Amino acid sequence: MVHLSVNVNKIATLRNSRGGNHPDLIYLSKLILEAGAHGITVHPREDERHIKKKDVFDLREFLTLYNQNKKKKIEYNMEGEPSPRFLDLVLEAKPDQATLVPVTPGEITSDHGFDLKKDSSELKTYIRKIQNAGIRVSIFMETDLENLKLVKDTGTDRVEFYTGPYAHAFDQSPEEGKSIFGSFQKAAEFLQSQKIGINAGHDLDHFNLPLFSQLPGLEEVSIGHRLMSYALEIGLGAAVKEYLKATGTQR
Repeated sequence: MVHLSVNVNKIATLRNSRGGNHPDLIYLSKLILEAGAHGITVHPREDERHIKKKDVFDLREFLTLYNQNKKKKIEYNMEGEPSPRFLDLVLEAKPDQATLVPVTPGEITSDHGFDLKKDSSELKTYIRKIQNAGIRVSIFMETDLENLKLVKDTGTDRVEFYTGPYAHAFDQSPEEGKSIFGSFQKAAEFLQSQKIGINAGHDLDHFNLPLFSQLPGLEEVSIGHRLMSYALEIGLGAAVKEYLKATGTQR
């Protein structure tokens, strides 16, 4: 089963645009989980343009109580750059998973994966420290097989595929999406042979998910912007359910 982790950054962005606590991040996270999502994702950037440091711990407390009361296992996924700042935050908040993502100063959103020929040495240090705290690690990658051959040496538990190229091709036509999907299939099959788990995220939606959810070994998709955009049309709970249906999790 493919798990859906909903990225709530956009809720925080809307709240921060006005100040105060509207919309309420915790209340809407609860609605997301009540609709059936399997996890919550945040990307607390250094400039706090959406998720603030306080949000990280408020969500941790909320999810701990939610799991206890519902007797469920809702996962908390934190995304961020390999840096002392993010490492300290992860070790204090203790999410279930930390997803390391390369960050370019001034970028609007993450738009590329790691180049392990130059990033591997630094990544190994952060991955080891995070894993030593009992936290699963995923790293943001593209589908280049030569690059993926270096993944095993980093010690990461999972790879999260950057799915922007697939989603943008699918926007043009499903046929173009299918042609790009082939590179993800080959990459996924290689990672499976290396016993590396597979996550995915970036611009996945209810149109392109039915195909992408067929990816060999896919365990989790992390989705924020497009789900929240769709929620403006049909409501938050309905959007989550539609995305779950698109992954094949709900019929």
